Amino acid sequence: MANRYHLQLLASLFEYPDADYHDRVGDIKDILSGRYSDATAELERFIELLPVNDLQKMQELFTRSFDVQAVTTLDVGYVLFGDDYKRGILLANLNREHRHAGIDTGTELADYIPNLLRLMAVIEDEEVLQDLAYAILAPALLEMIGEFSTDRIQKRNKSYKKHYKTLIETPAVAVEAVTLYQFALKSLYAVLKQDFALIETMPLQRSNDFLASVSRENEIEEAATTHS
Repeated sequence: MANRYHLQLLASLFEYPDADYHDRVGDIKDILSGRYSDATAELERFIELLPVNDLQKMQELFTRSFDVQAVTTLDVGYVLFGDDYKRGILLANLNREHRHAGIDTGTELADYIPNLLRLMAVIEDEEVLQDLAYAILAPALLEMIGEFSTDRIQKRNKSYKKHYKTLIETPAVAVEAVTLYQFALKSLYAVLKQDFALIETMPLQRSNDFLASVSRENEIEEAATTHS
């Protein structure tokens, strides 16, 4: 896989939407079209649901998916390991690789999906690239996609409501659009399946349950507040 520029482009799919976001997504679809048919189909579904003429709603959908009272997180180390020490080891290793590749991770951590994709687009060590694809990104994506199921969203919202007493209002969009980012994640996973063929046949284990992590965090926070 000599040219991995498409991974660099895919990174912007998971950045906070700005005025040019819809155009960038369209450019990504054009790049994928013809070579990645499954990924293109998922991305077309994402574009269909994206409220292209309302930047605020696009931003709210991003925030509701990945930030505040989120469906999941874009920090793959947390998805896989939660607060376990293994995430610290992963971050240390990724920080080293980012520095070596000359990548500025900005205000996000080294395991943030856009940062990880930019690293994978330029990294020269084939063995490390394979590890990032098979052991880190692919299993994390499966976990993240699973978090968008109706059952998991309902349980998560119940947990959030229990601990925060209220839920952030869902953006006024079509029901299907509330979970539109699952199609962006599925598109990325479809790209990985083609670029790294063994992903399609390897049994990838779900390493961590984001909902369980959310519940544990809420319980810890509640206990700290009670005893303070």
